Amino acid sequence: MRRIDLHTHTFLSDGELLPAEIVRRAEDLGHEALGITDHVGPSNIDWTIERTVEAAERLNEDTEIKVIPGVELTHVPLSEISELAERARKKGAKIVVMHGESIVDPVLPGTNIAAMKCEYVDILGHPGMLTLEEAELAEETGTYLEITSRDGHCLTNGRVASLATDTGADLLINTDAHGPEDLITYKEAEAVAWGAGLSKDVLVEVLEENPKSLLEECE
Repeated sequence: MRRIDLHTHTFLSDGELLPAEIVRRAEDLGHEALGITDHVGPSNIDWTIERTVEAAERLNEDTEIKVIPGVELTHVPLSEISELAERARKKGAKIVVMHGESIVDPVLPGTNIAAMKCEYVDILGHPGMLTLEEAELAEETGTYLEITSRDGHCLTNGRVASLATDTGADLLINTDAHGPEDLITYKEAEAVAWGAGLSKDVLVEVLEENPKSLLEECE
């Protein structure tokens, strides 16, 4: 089985690696696709997307792994989420992640709902403070909820998995990788899903079918 990870960072924001290096390391681990989604806000969105798109285009010419240019909107004022998500898409971002309300970051309350109401946001990243109302909205809007292997954010994976299971919201397993040690294999992603409380009969859906569906939507 080949891994699909749609939430990673490079040193275009706060990651440790060049886009080319994180892609090579993911390819070496057997990945099928990798999303590069560096942190953006009003101050750096244009600069970051331009460089991410250029890097993805070049890498896709020479690697077997599919590189997907994207962004993670991070600590964005609620009133600017829709505008910046649309702007990101128009600038070439194929995936838009919203930094969700996590127990380890002071994200503005209301971010989860504002993101899920925006048609340009694909993934609500590590939304550990998720409520039942928000999980129901994710199912209604088709927003993917993230189970993460990232330290700190992962502490509430069980809550996200449980609410998604109860409401039928779609899940993804991503790493939010910032350094080489953060990338994981398919087997390790299975373990993250299992540890979050997901049953074995949904692993293929969460690890393969859902990310492939999102990739198709973003073409």
